[in-house]
This record gives sequence, structure tokens and C-alpha cells, in this order.
Amino acid sequence: MKTTKRLFGTDGVRGTANRFPMTAEVALNLGRAISYYFNRQGKNQTIVIGKDTRRSGYLLEHALTAGICSMGGNVILVGPLPTAGIAYITQAMRADAGAMISASHNMFQDNGIKFFDPQGFKLPDSTEDELQELIDSGALHPEDVIGEKIGRAKRIEDATGRFVEFLKRSIPRKVTFDGLKLVCDAANGAAYKVAPMILTELGAEVAAIGVKPNGTNINKDCGSLHPEEMCKLVREQNATVGIALDGDADRLIMCDETGEVVDGDAILAIAATWMKKQGTLAHDTVVSTVMSNMGFDKAMHDNGIRVLRTHVGDRYVVQAMREGGFNLGGEQSGHMIFLDDGTTGDGVMSALQILSIIVQEGKPLSELKKVYTAFPQVLVNTKVRNKEPIEKMPTVAKAISAAEKELGQSGRILVRYSGTEMIARVMVEGEKQDQIQKLANTIVSEIQSVIGI
Repeated sequence: MKTTKRLFGTDGVRGTANRFPMTAEVALNLGRAISYYFNRQGKNQTIVIGKDTRRSGYLLEHALTAGICSMGGNVILVGPLPTAGIAYITQAMRADAGAMISASHNMFQDNGIKFFDPQGFKLPDSTEDELQELIDSGALHPEDVIGEKIGRAKRIEDATGRFVEFLKRSIPRKVTFDGLKLVCDAANGAAYKVAPMILTELGAEVAAIGVKPNGTNINKDCGSLHPEEMCKLVREQNATVGIALDGDADRLIMCDETGEVVDGDAILAIAATWMKKQGTLAHDTVVSTVMSNMGFDKAMHDNGIRVLRTHVGDRYVVQAMREGGFNLGGEQSGHMIFLDDGTTGDGVMSALQILSIIVQEGKPLSELKKVYTAFPQVLVNTKVRNKEPIEKMPTVAKAISAAEKELGQSGRILVRYSGTEMIARVMVEGEKQDQIQKLANTIVSEIQSVIGI
């Protein structure tokens, strides 16, 4: 199966389910490739497969399983579980790899597959390239695997309980959530059981929404991209805080007791300053991405914390953390990595950490978030028909250059393509909201005129 183009984006393979590259055929070949890759290293490999709640998860789960078994690999199926749960189960079961079937925050029509290594870390680009080369080169020969060489699949039923117990260990034993009233929006996704369960077991009173998945309502008007209902319920029920996850629960967006949204930058700032105060922030450094607000840098500087920026994508944040020996990182979108306890973005663990800080500080979230003040920022997404390099679109490059000149040193502009969708993202920061909105619109207009849909 010659693919002609790279299957993998910034977070695995992703696209519209049942269309290339998210077809049963591609999933079958990805299963064969990941099985062959680890078997080539002399291992009798076992691979964990989990998924979120999309209808197409059934199609891809079975195809991926068939591919792995056809190359002699064994499969452990765990069903719906957050991405971080698959990373944990992979490590805990001493499996050779893990696979999560999810399109994260995308709507139900999309799906994706991302892989983890035996330690629960996402595979690097180099390994993904090797997997694609195995598929493209014709090196996979499932016809040689017959009889007893064919792999087996089994399902474990206690994955949710295992993950809940793992999550509990990420906060001090003395901390409970007794007296906290929480609104939890699980986005009708992978955490629809896990999130309310662990919050309740830790003592909180939980009003859960987004916990009735039907295969097509994942992320629909709910979750981290649509926190409006959560904020409304927090105000109506006089709740302590609101928690909103996305489809695979690797993102967290919160709201304080007033119903005001608290984004990833603010959450990361709260965690960083708390850990600095406790003496647990490794090298007094936090890792974020190029999308983080300029106000985040200022807040960290004011608290004696260094900021290291990476490309967008939590696996690039994790890579920088591992290379530098850092233990806290995240993204404005809500991916948070607490590397002392987890290996990938984990919305549920992040919520537990912030709730633990609220309890130990004895302060509401509205007070804690004052450590960070965002600069005015505009982020506009526009659909594109292809991802033409910016420098090859003269009118777009000219508009960006003119906007940068107008902002001078008082702002910044970032134009990039999504790694998982056919979308261009235009981010502009500056001192004046009207000005940055106008500049963003001008750049978007030029993009639309050249490659827009």
C-alpha cells in the first residue's frame, strides 16, 4: 500500500473516518507495521489498544487488531479510556506498545490513531517514519505468519479502575475534596466514566455533564472547546470550580466559581508557581509552546521561573522536558504534563493537581489565577484546501510582514497550519484588541484568497 505522503501529523494519524488515511486498510497496515517493528527487535510483542467513544472506533479497533495479530502480535483491548490511561496501561501491563484510537477534540466524523512506546511516551517522528517506510516498502509479509504464529486478542475489564487508582497517587494522600462542589464536563468522550468516578471517590460533590456518549455526540457543544454550559452550571449551582475535558481527555479547561474560563496558560501558571513555592519545580523551568500568551512569560519571569518554548504539540513539550530534566509543561489549549507522575497530556490528572492546590492553599480559583494576566490575543482559524508554505504565497507573506511592522516590539504574530486538520491558524498578540483583531482578519483574508475553501 503505497501512501505517497506522510501519514503521521503532529499527533499520530488523523482524518475523516472511512476516508484515507483513516480507513480500515490503513489501520490494518499500521497494525502490521507496529507489530513487525517490535517483533524485529526480538520481542514476543503485546500491544494495548484503547479508544474514545466515536462510532468509527469499532471499525478501526478491529482493523488494527487484525493487523497486529496477522503479524504474530498479541493485543490487549481496554475499550474507552483516556489517552493518558492507554499510556499508563501500556506501561503497567509491560506491553511493548500502546495505541489510542481517537481524534481528540475533533468532531465525531474524524478519528485517529496514535502510538506509545513501552514507557508510555508517544513515538518520535523518526519511529513514525520507520513505520511508514515499512508500509510503503512492501516489507510486511503477513502470509508468512500461519498456524500458531498468529497472534491473539483479549479484553481486560478493569482498566478504568486501574487508571483511577493510578491517578489518585498523583496527589498527596492527605488531600481530599470533601466540601468541594464540582461541575465536570467529560465531552461525551473517553473520560465519561473515569472523571466523575475519581472526583466522587476523592470526596467531591459532582454534577456531571457530557457523560452520555452515543457515538456521534463526542465534543458536540460540550467539553473543553465549548465550556459555556459548564460555566453556566457553575454559576447556577454555586460550584467551587468547573472542569471541561475533550474527547480523549488529554486537555483541560476550567472555570472559576464566578463562571469565568481559566485556560491552559493560566492553569500552567498556577501549577508552576505552586511547584516553585514547594521547591518541586525542576530547574525552576516550565515548558510551553509558541502559542502561549506573552503574559505567561511575564508571569513566570516575575516569579523567578524560566520559560522554554517548543513547537505546538504535547509530545514536543514532553520531548523537551525529558531532554532538559524538567517536570512541568503544557499548552494554552489545555494539554498539561506533570512528568513526575505521567507521560503525556492528561486532563484528569491536571484537574486533580489544580484541585489539590485549591485545597492546600485554601483559596478559590479566582484568586489563584491572578498570578497570570493575559495580553490581548486573537486566534482565528480558517479552512484551507492545501498547506502551501507561507513563503510561497507572496500576498500572505506581505500581509504578515506589514502587520509585524505595525506591532513593532509590542506584540507578535504566529501563522501556522494545524497538524491534524486542514486549517490555518492566525494568532496575533498586542496591546490593543481592535488593532490585533484587524491585523488578524487582514492576514486571514489573504490566506482565504489564495488557498481558502
